[in-house]
Amino acid sequence: MSSSASVNRETFDNVMLPVYAPAAFVPVKGKGSRVWDQQGNEFIDFSGGIAVTALGHCHPALVNALKAQGEMIWHTSNLFTNEPALRLAQKLIDATFADRIFFANSGAEANEAAFKLARRYAIQRYHPDKTKIIAFNNAFHGRTLFTVSVGGQPKYSDGFGPKPADIVHVPFNDLAAVKAVIDDRTCAVVLEPVQGEGGITAVDADFLRGVRELCDKHRALLVFDEVQSGMGRTGSLFTYMQYGITPDILTSAKALGGGFPISAMLTTNEIADVMEPGVHGTTYGGNPLACAVAEAAFDVINTPEVLSGVRQRHQYIVAQLDAINQKYQAFSDVRGLGLLIGAQLQPKFQGKAREFLAAAVEQGLMVLNAGPDVIRFAPSLVITAEELVSGMQRFEKAVKAMVEKPS
Repeated sequence: MSSSASVNRETFDNVMLPVYAPAAFVPVKGKGSRVWDQQGNEFIDFSGGIAVTALGHCHPALVNALKAQGEMIWHTSNLFTNEPALRLAQKLIDATFADRIFFANSGAEANEAAFKLARRYAIQRYHPDKTKIIAFNNAFHGRTLFTVSVGGQPKYSDGFGPKPADIVHVPFNDLAAVKAVIDDRTCAVVLEPVQGEGGITAVDADFLRGVRELCDKHRALLVFDEVQSGMGRTGSLFTYMQYGITPDILTSAKALGGGFPISAMLTTNEIADVMEPGVHGTTYGGNPLACAVAEAAFDVINTPEVLSGVRQRHQYIVAQLDAINQKYQAFSDVRGLGLLIGAQLQPKFQGKAREFLAAAVEQGLMVLNAGPDVIRFAPSLVITAEELVSGMQRFEKAVKAMVEKPS
C-alpha cells in the first residue's frame, strides 16, 4: 500500500490554512473499517470520518452508484431538477414525517436553511418580531456565522465580530430553563437529540416532551439537528423515532451520503409554503452525483438488518468498555445511543482526550474525541465482528498505555 506521492504530512503545514491539527499519518486507502497510510500501516477505523462513513470505506453499493452516475450526469444546477434528487427526496418523505426536502452540501448549510426557514415562517405567519431562537449550551450546529452562533460553544463563535442577534442559550435537558425564556417572540427551539461535539449527551425523554408542548403553546417550531445522530447512527433511521416526538424541521448530513458531501433539510407542507423561487438556494445542492450515492446509502441503511445490527454492536462496545474500565478505571461514565458512544474520562485524565487518541493511533486505531474529556466512538454501522473485536483490543492497549504513562 506504500504511496510514492510527492506530498506528506509536512506538506500540510506549508499549504493548508492552519485550522486543523491532523494526525501524523496520511490515510491513502480504505476498505470496510480498515484504513492504510502512505507507509502501508493498517488501522481499524472507529471514527467513521466523524460519523460520516456509515457503511465503511468503499462500500460496493456506493462505489457502483458513483461509477454509474459518474458516466451519466454530474451537475445540472438548480435551473433543472434531476432523477436521483427526486428519488432520494421521495424515499426520505416516505420514511419520515416530512412532505418537503431541501438538499445542500453540508450539515452547516442544512442548519442554515432550517434556521432561515424557521424565522421566515414565524415572520410571515405571525409577526415581524417573532425571531428568537432558543438553543443549548454545548450544542454544535455548524461553522457558518449563523450556525456557529446558534451553537452553544463560544470558543467556536467568538472573535469574528458581531454575531446574529436574538439567539438565547440555556442548559441542555433543563425544562425550567427553556420555560423561563420561551415566549410568543420565539420562532424556534433548536436541539440535537444526541449532542455530538458537546460530549455525547442524549436528550431526556420527559424534557423533549415538555419542549414540544412549549413550542406548541408559543407557536414556535421544534428543529432537530440530526446531522450526526441521523441516518441509522442511533439504531433507528432518525433518532426522533425512538422518542415518539416529531419535529417541525429536521436536518441530515454526514452519513446521508456515506462519505460523499450532501445534506438535507426536511419539513412539512405547511412550513414549506412560506418559501418561493429565489428566496434560498445553493449551487451544488441536490446534484445528481451526490444524490445517486446518497440514495444507495439510504437503501442499505434503512433496512431492519442494518438498524438492528447497530443496536447489537452498541451492546458489544459498551460491554467491552465496561470490562476495560474494570481493569483501568479510566472512565467515569459511558453513554450514548447506537453507534454514537461517549466514554467520559475520569477527573485525573481531564483535558487529555486528544492524548488518548494519539495513544490509540500508536496501537493502529482511529477514534474521536467529543470535547477535551470524552472519547467518542462512531464506527461504521456495518463494521464486522472481526474488525470490532480487533479494534476494542487495540483500544484496551491504548488505555493501558495512558494509565501506565508517567505523569
